[in-house]
Amino acid sequence: MTSDLRVVSLLPSATEIAVALGLEANLVGRSHECDFPNFVGALPVCTSTKLEKGLQSDEIDKRVQEIVRQGLSVYEVDTPLLQSLAPDVILTQSQCAVCAVTPDDLEDALATWIGQKPQLISLAPDNLDDVWGDFRKVGEAVDRTEEAEQAIAELQQRLRKLGTDREHRPSVAAIEWIEPLMVAGNWVPELIEMAGGESLFATAGQHSPWLEWDDLLASDPDRIIFMPCGYQIPQTLAEMPTMVKHPHWAKLSAVKKNQVFLADGHHFFNRPGPRLVESAQIIADTLHTEGEDMGDLAKGWIRWTG
Repeated sequence: MTSDLRVVSLLPSATEIAVALGLEANLVGRSHECDFPNFVGALPVCTSTKLEKGLQSDEIDKRVQEIVRQGLSVYEVDTPLLQSLAPDVILTQSQCAVCAVTPDDLEDALATWIGQKPQLISLAPDNLDDVWGDFRKVGEAVDRTEEAEQAIAELQQRLRKLGTDREHRPSVAAIEWIEPLMVAGNWVPELIEMAGGESLFATAGQHSPWLEWDDLLASDPDRIIFMPCGYQIPQTLAEMPTMVKHPHWAKLSAVKKNQVFLADGHHFFNRPGPRLVESAQIIADTLHTEGEDMGDLAKGWIRWTG
């Protein structure tokens, strides 16, 4: 069954899960956000976003709210292309309507489908256990249950090797959006704990909450790690002046002690798939690094020094 199965993934994390299960040759289409591993860049692109390029976080927030108020989707599906690819399975998500294509976005495509409709696998993880469950869900759909269990076991073992028995556990504010401020929830608090830190503001398994500047200052975290959703490090760097100009910024201990870090949210933390292990490692690096280690774009994080 698996050898001739045709899979379209409309979610970056689902693409990486599929590859982890050995489905490289089965992938025939992708979303506009799917970019890892590198070979998926050559696959036909089945979706696009209505968000203009170059917007800053506050502009993105306003534009998304405007689109949602109109009862529209943030994304568009290329229905003729999707149908021409004749997938047996389509991987998507139902957790966040503004993060990626949802089953609702596929309604028109499926309504006009000619012939056997593809199986729609929708992922919606809230915590790490849910992520492992999504591996199993994809594995069952493509007859790769053993491969799914093996991948889960290997990833869990790598997470355990990070070690959490350190005596000092720095408090961490993981920032998922800059303007307005939002803290990374869902699986990120678990990753922080596994890496040897104490997660502030967010609760594992719950959606990312908004954060008030007064609360950030009152908690005064030991570390601040920026991992904005969909942002690579250069984009976050470009928006740091928004943080710096706030009157509370210079009062924060993490700022005074050069314990502010920028991480690649786009490729790591925002993708609930195999590279959550690398995400946890990035957190561990920032928690336990020496002061002279400035990080590296290739590592997925840098130290921000202003």
